[in-house]
Amino acid sequence: MELKPLNDSALIETIADWLARKENYQWADYGNGRQILSAASLKMMAQRDIHLLRAFTPDDSDEVIGVAGLSNIDRTFKTALASLCVLGDKRYAGQGYGTRALSKVIALGFTELGLASMNGWIVENNAASIRMLERNNFRLIGRQRRCHYIDGRPYDRLLFDLLAEEHKEL
Repeated sequence: MELKPLNDSALIETIADWLARKENYQWADYGNGRQILSAASLKMMAQRDIHLLRAFTPDDSDEVIGVAGLSNIDRTFKTALASLCVLGDKRYAGQGYGTRALSKVIALGFTELGLASMNGWIVENNAASIRMLERNNFRLIGRQRRCHYIDGRPYDRLLFDLLAEEHKEL
């Protein structure tokens, strides 16, 4: 598996297309109710130092199959939000690529950026993403009730956190 920065227009377009699929965007919140990112917005995010976004490949290929990232990186308080992990190529589902990619991005945050803690949230019925955070040693710390809507129905967000010393790269 390799992590790649989002510095190619074609790659950014591909990832924006993945993020625009309902199966992916229904779990997202990019602020103010925005669930879909345009390629231009994604490119701007990739260029800002408050985000760390990386595309990832499978073990046996250079083909990009997904994207993982941190947002709200705060170097003063040494924190970030584990905000994004989307497997764009569903042929690789169930093989642990998203979990491993997120682990590598988390490791970059703790080692290269010197972060001390991370947090994240998952919609309560997104079992695969909950398992992904748990496999990366995130701990459930709370619940934000009825704050995420999918098809007009309210769901809770489960809140998680992780300290640097609790992370072990997968």
